[in-house]
Amino acid sequence: MGPDKALLYIVATPIGNLADMVPRAAEVLQSADLVAAEDTRHSQRLFSHFNIETPLVAYHDHSDDQRTERLLAELEAGKTVALISDAGTPLISDPGYRLVRLARERGFRVVPIPGPCAFVAALSAAGLPSDRFTFEGFLPAKPLAREKALQNLASEVRTMVFYEAPHRVADTLDAMAAAFGPEREAVIAREISKAFETIHLLPLAQLADWVRADSNQQRGEIVLLVRGAEPQKSSELDAEARRVMELLLAELPPKRAAAIAAEITGVNKKALYNWSLERK
Repeated sequence: MGPDKALLYIVATPIGNLADMVPRAAEVLQSADLVAAEDTRHSQRLFSHFNIETPLVAYHDHSDDQRTERLLAELEAGKTVALISDAGTPLISDPGYRLVRLARERGFRVVPIPGPCAFVAALSAAGLPSDRFTFEGFLPAKPLAREKALQNLASEVRTMVFYEAPHRVADTLDAMAAAFGPEREAVIAREISKAFETIHLLPLAQLADWVRADSNQQRGEIVLLVRGAEPQKSSELDAEARRVMELLLAELPPKRAAAIAAEITGVNKKALYNWSLERK
């Protein structure tokens, strides 16, 4: 039985090993009227392997409004459209947000077909705390912007997950060591589910040296994971956190001030609240 009509399916596809394709995903792609793909040439290998003959159209970050409207018109006509990315789950550092948003606004059902996702796979095998984490995607490519982004995350207590391009990974690890400290634990997860899969944990400075010493570790699809900072005790708040709290406490009760300051600074909300009580 094929998929219902006038639906937009968001279909996860393998990130490496084609055997990771879930049967429901293959069925939806075979039965849909149209598949919107990030790169139609890349997706053709997947289609050939699973004998999928559904027409493919390109849909990516640079697609204009006209392409989006074309896909919405197909839904208006009662067609089933499936959205895929080059690999993994669409909309995770991939295009598709505009299409999904407009489809929902116009009353169409948007149905996810769960499957592989590189950062979830990496997190599951990294050996870093996974009860709380933040997905940061790709850092800015330019060094100064990257440095600023990392400085803003220096007090983040959750495990941080990043995607990175192979030619930048060593420099990014250096920048992380500078921003977070050379002893902060980190993991490189590379080529997940492929023949040369690597998952390696070291302190940041050592991991940067390890990657730089082996050019093979500067190839393929890369996920970087960094352990979060140790929660700060209230008496150890840095100058910026104290400044933000002092400004907020002039206008707000401690609990509300702490909640807002936590969003601004990344410092633990309880630590900020306790500091406000000790300050009195």
